[in-house]
Amino acid sequence: MSPDPRIAYLGPAGTNSETVAHYFGQPWRHPIWLPTSTIAQVLHQVAQGEADYGVVPVENSLEGSVTMTLDLLWRLPHLYIQQGLILPILHALISRCSEIQQIQRVYSHPQALGQCQYWLEEHLPHIPWLPTRSTAEALQYVEREPQAAAIAAPRAAQALHLPVLAADLAADNLTRFWVIGATFQRLGTHTTLAFSVPENRPGALVQVLTHFAEQDINLSRIESRPTRRSLGEYFFSVDLEGAQTEPRIEQTLAALRLKTSRLCNYGSYTITAVVVPADTVG
Repeated sequence: MSPDPRIAYLGPAGTNSETVAHYFGQPWRHPIWLPTSTIAQVLHQVAQGEADYGVVPVENSLEGSVTMTLDLLWRLPHLYIQQGLILPILHALISRCSEIQQIQRVYSHPQALGQCQYWLEEHLPHIPWLPTRSTAEALQYVEREPQAAAIAAPRAAQALHLPVLAADLAADNLTRFWVIGATFQRLGTHTTLAFSVPENRPGALVQVLTHFAEQDINLSRIESRPTRRSLGEYFFSVDLEGAQTEPRIEQTLAALRLKTSRLCNYGSYTITAVVVPADTVG
């Protein structure tokens, strides 16, 4: 077993990122926990050698990709995916108000607000939604403001002894997290790449994607993101089913190096479901 690692994640206590980080840290006896205020801080700590691993959300089943994670991986060098972890997300409405009708504002992370938008539109249609840096941070407003509510995990409300007015605000809600580190891996069930094409012209992207089809490689996710250098210039983030060690993927990577202007290989990894003990989810 390697020495106890430093593991960074989006804090404070009670976030879903903390749950995933602690699940990942189970093999070690005394991991050093590094809660941060933002996803960007998590990745910067790993890039700067201040953390051995960083746990960051990458995709939600209701709201789609977490673009901050994709953009920073493109910008920061020498960061690689160590593992994928999928967490069932439970959102609760937490407030000191005795009735939902007394609530005047709702705080939460923008992703959580988006995931619960249909419930909010039905039950609190005229109440402002106010973003916070994390779902757990939103609970600080509930403690200070009598007419405020927060959307956060039920276990976070339990830890602070705050009332839950409504539970399970967004059904079938799953978030995929990546564990980021400095070690490049070739084994696993999935591989993630990002690339840009040499010029913005018809067929440029198709020429790249054709190589995946020719090798019978399934893309489980593809997304375009602005490079932030000029209007209309994008990079593409893709997840492949398969590992670097497979000849078909090795051949495809060799072809992509000739067809792309920049190719980032984040390595191969395995995706695992996070099993949360029953006494922490409700």
